[in-house]
Amino acid sequence: MAASVWKGHLTFGLVSFPIRLFSAARSETISFNLLHKDDHSRIKQMVYCQAEDKPVPRSELVKGYEYEKDHYVEIDDEDIKKVAPKTAKVMEILEFVKSDQVDPIYLESSYYMAPDEGGEKPYALLFQALRESSYYALAKVAMHNREHIIILRPGPKGILSHTMYYQDEIRQVEEFRTDTSLVKEKELAMAKMLISSLEADFEPQKYHDTYRDNLRKMIEDKIEGKKVVATPETHVAPVIDIMEALKRSLAEKRKPAQAATAIAEESVEEEAPKKRTRKSQAG
Repeated sequence: MAASVWKGHLTFGLVSFPIRLFSAARSETISFNLLHKDDHSRIKQMVYCQAEDKPVPRSELVKGYEYEKDHYVEIDDEDIKKVAPKTAKVMEILEFVKSDQVDPIYLESSYYMAPDEGGEKPYALLFQALRESSYYALAKVAMHNREHIIILRPGPKGILSHTMYYQDEIRQVEEFRTDTSLVKEKELAMAKMLISSLEADFEPQKYHDTYRDNLRKMIEDKIEGKKVVATPETHVAPVIDIMEALKRSLAEKRKPAQAATAIAEESVEEEAPKKRTRKSQAG
C-alpha cells in the first residue's frame, strides 16, 4: 500500500480508533527543463535586487509581507514556527451534516481513510452509519503546518475524506447567476430530450487527457527525428437560433439509430427473394 500522509486517531463522542490517510488523487503533468539553446546545458536562475541592480546570494534573502504599497514587515522562519500548528495525532469529528447540504465546491484534496491495526470494527461501524443515514462528518485536524476541516463521506468501499475550503476561500462572483425566465417551455423540453439522448453511466475510465497523450507522442516523434504533425482544430459553429441548434443536435444523435434500422430492413428484403427463389426451384 502507498505511504500514508497522516496517521492518528479519529474521535467522536467517547469513540476513538486509529486511522491512516492515503492520497486518493493527483494530477499528472509532463514537465520540462529550461536549457541553454546552444549546448542544452541546464540553466541556473539568478535572484536579482532591483534597488542595487545586482544579483544577490540566497543567504541574504528574507520573507516580507507587504502591509501597504512598498512597505514590508520582515517575517523569519522562527516567527512562522511559533504560530503554525503542530501536526496533531487526533482528528476530532465536530458534527454530522446532511450530505445534500455540502456543495462540492468546498471539496479540496481527496484522501482514502483506512483503519489502522485494531480500528477495523469501529471504522466499519462509522462507515455503515454514514452510508445508511446519508450524513457526512465534519472533523478538524492539524497537519502539514495548517489546520484543516475534513469532510468524511462514505465511498463504495470505505470512508473518503476531503480537506475543505474555508468560506473566505470560495470566490463570490456577483455576475455568476442565471435568469431562468429566459427559458421557453419548448426549448426546455427539447433540451431534456437531448440530455436523454446523451444519457450514459458514469465511466471515468473512458476519458483521457488527449493533450497529454499528444504531448507524449510529439516528444517521442522528436526523439526519433520524425516530423511533428499539428493536431486538427475542432470547429464550433456559433449558436444563432437555440431551438434550431437543439433540433439539429437531436437529428445528429438519431442518425446512427436510423442507419442501423435501414441496414436491418435491407437485410430482411435480401432474405425474402432468396426464399422465393428456393420455392420456385422446388416447383
